[in-house]
Amino acid sequence: MSSGKVIVYGGKGALGSAILDFFKKNGYTVLNIDLSANDQADSNILVDANKNWTEQEQSILAQAASSLQGSQVDGVFCVAGGWAGGSASSKDFVKNADLMIKQSVWSSAIAAKLATTHLKPGGLLQLTGAAAATGPTPSMIGYGMAKAAVHHLASSLAEKDSGLPENSSVLTILPVTLDTEMNRKWMPKADHSSWTPLSFISENLLKWTTESSSRPSSGAFLKITTANGESTITPQ
Repeated sequence: MSSGKVIVYGGKGALGSAILDFFKKNGYTVLNIDLSANDQADSNILVDANKNWTEQEQSILAQAASSLQGSQVDGVFCVAGGWAGGSASSKDFVKNADLMIKQSVWSSAIAAKLATTHLKPGGLLQLTGAAAATGPTPSMIGYGMAKAAVHHLASSLAEKDSGLPENSSVLTILPVTLDTEMNRKWMPKADHSSWTPLSFISENLLKWTTESSSRPSSGAFLKITTANGESTITPQ
């Protein structure tokens, strides 16, 4: 069993909880960062949604330093985020765009900052983009804007002089539809065999964390698709 440590940013959500539980079962110490605590985590950092971006960053960095006490982590996984639709003519267009940026861009940037301080050399930083945001998203512009910003962040972090530790990797997953309780609730008649199991992502993150040679190239965008119950990862 491993004695490593990882940070899960968004470890209370469906995917984050699955990742957190899987790493715990494989012997890892897990620090969760989210709006609420995950009781399965070894420690929790609570995000105050009423604080602005820099205030959230300062609070999270201070709590992480206190929790980790100088120890380094093998992986930082940012799966925080959400979804909201709307074209430019929608009443809530800017409101939803603001929410998407707070949920995806703020969290991804703070996760990157955490990685500059606490990630081991050769460690893994994982961000969450979206397959849809590799092109135009006219019916969900705010979501596309936020995820496109995450994609740019990831590309920049993978380059020299980005500030990340030596030999570390940045991988961005691009899920299509995840098999979660909420998705099943709201789309009960959909083809669930085309939805990606949360375990598939958790297993690959563990493999990439423990076996650096198994990782796709740093900077890769990994489209995750599922057909007839079989999931595949295609670097973009």
